[in-house]
Amino acid sequence: MSSKISHEEIVHTKLNDTQMRENLNVAMHTLQRNRLKIIDEKFEDWQGLRKKAEQAKNNALMSLEERLLEFETNATKNGIQVHWASSSNDACEIIYTLMKEKNITKILKGKSMASEEIGLNHYLQAKGISAIETDLGELILQLNGETPVHIVVPAIHRNRYEVGKIFQEKLNAPLESEPEKLNAIARKHLRDEFEGLQMGLSGVNFAMSKEGAFWLIENEGNGRMCTTAPDIHIALCGIEKVMESFEDAATMVHLLTPSATGQFIPTYNNIITGPRKNGDLDGPKEVHIVLFDHHRSDMLAHKDYFEALRCIRCGACMNFCPVYDKIGGHTYQTIYPGPIGEVISPNLFGIDETGDILSFCSLCGRCSEVCPVKIPLADLIRKLRSNKVGQGENPPLGTSALEYDKAESSAMQNFARFATNGAIWRFSLSKAHYFNGILHKFKDSLPVVKKWSAFKELPQIKLDLYKEIQKIDGVIYE
Repeated sequence: MSSKISHEEIVHTKLNDTQMRENLNVAMHTLQRNRLKIIDEKFEDWQGLRKKAEQAKNNALMSLEERLLEFETNATKNGIQVHWASSSNDACEIIYTLMKEKNITKILKGKSMASEEIGLNHYLQAKGISAIETDLGELILQLNGETPVHIVVPAIHRNRYEVGKIFQEKLNAPLESEPEKLNAIARKHLRDEFEGLQMGLSGVNFAMSKEGAFWLIENEGNGRMCTTAPDIHIALCGIEKVMESFEDAATMVHLLTPSATGQFIPTYNNIITGPRKNGDLDGPKEVHIVLFDHHRSDMLAHKDYFEALRCIRCGACMNFCPVYDKIGGHTYQTIYPGPIGEVISPNLFGIDETGDILSFCSLCGRCSEVCPVKIPLADLIRKLRSNKVGQGENPPLGTSALEYDKAESSAMQNFARFATNGAIWRFSLSKAHYFNGILHKFKDSLPVVKKWSAFKELPQIKLDLYKEIQKIDGVIYE
C-alpha cells in the first residue's frame, strides 16, 4: 500500500484525462438508460422484488453458519470438494497446492472479483504459474498491465480504438477498431490458450445451500469454457454468497443483470452441481470450491456494516455515482471502487489503508436509491467517515492504526452541533455568504476549510426563498 499515489494527485490526473472521462461518460449514461428502460418495460413490481431480495439475503446472512455447513454437506454429496480459507493468503495457498499436486503450470480464469481481492494472479506469478484472464475486459487489462476499473465491466474506460492498439502491440494483431474484428482477435488468442487446458477457475455469483450447487452468470461464454473444458474446475466464493435455496438465488439473478447491464436475463446461466458423471459427454472430472472469509465474519458481526454483505456485485451504485464517472475506478486504488467500495474496502482491507476513499462521495444518496438489495450505502459511508475521525461508536478494521487530526475532529464536532439545530442552521445559511471574504482570507489556517474553499464558496440564499423555507418549517425569523 505504501506505493499508492496520493489521492489528491491521482484525482487531478484523472480529472485531466479527457479521453477516459469521455469514455466513462458515454458508458455510464448508456448503462443508466438501459437499466431504467428494462425496469420500466419488463417489471411490474421492481420495488417489491427489491424487498424480497433484501429479506432473502438477510435471512441467509443471519443464519450464515447453518447455510455454510448445509452447503458443505450437500455439495460434498454431489461430488464437489469443499475447501475453507480464513484469509486471502489461505485461499491462494489452497489453489496453488491443488495446482502443485496435479503438476499444473497454467490456469485460465473466468471473471472473478474475488480472485482480484485475494491477489491470486500475483501470488501464482511469484510461484512461476501463469494465470490467464479469459473475460474480454479482463484480458484487455491484463495485456495492458492494468487493474479493473469497474466490478462488472472492467475495461469500460477504454474505447475500441484504444483496445485495437493494445491488441496490435501485445498480440501482434493487425490494427482494428471494429468490435466484431476485435472480438475475433481475442477469440482466436483465447482458443489457442484453451487447447489442452487442465485447470480452470471461476468466481461464484450465488451458492445454494439446500441444493449444494452454485450459480455463475456471464455474457461471453468464456466462463462456460473455464468450467467445462478443463479436467479440474476451481470456484472461488466469498462466504456471503451462500443463499438458502435456488429460489432465493433466482430472485437475486432477476435483479442482478438488469441492474448491471440493463439486460433482462444473462446470456449464459451456468449452474454447477458437481463433476462429470458417468455418461456425461463433457465437464470437469473434479470440482473444487474455496469458501473464503477475509474479514467477512467481522463485517457480519458489525451492527453498522453487516448490510454491505448483501451486495450482489451489480455495479449499479458505480453506474449512477456522479463522482465515479468523473474520476474512474482506478482513482480509488483499491479492488472495489465506487460507493460499495467505499464501504467494503475499509472493512476488508482496513480503514487505515483505504479510508482516504471516503472523501470520494458527495452524499447525494443516488447509490442507496439504485441498489437492488437496498443497502443504505450513503448512511454507511457517513458512519465510516465518523470512524475515520475518531467519532464512531463501533469502529471497523484498522481503526487503531489511524492518526486523528485533532483540529479537524474539533471542527467537525462544532459543525455537528449547529448543523443539527434547525433554527441555528437556517439562520446560518441565510447569512453564510457574508463570510466568504473572511473564509478565503484565512482559509490556509482553517482545518477542513483549506481544501474545501479551493473549489467552493458559501451559498447565498435569496431572501424570498429563505422566507418560504421558514414558512414551510413553521418558524419565522426576522
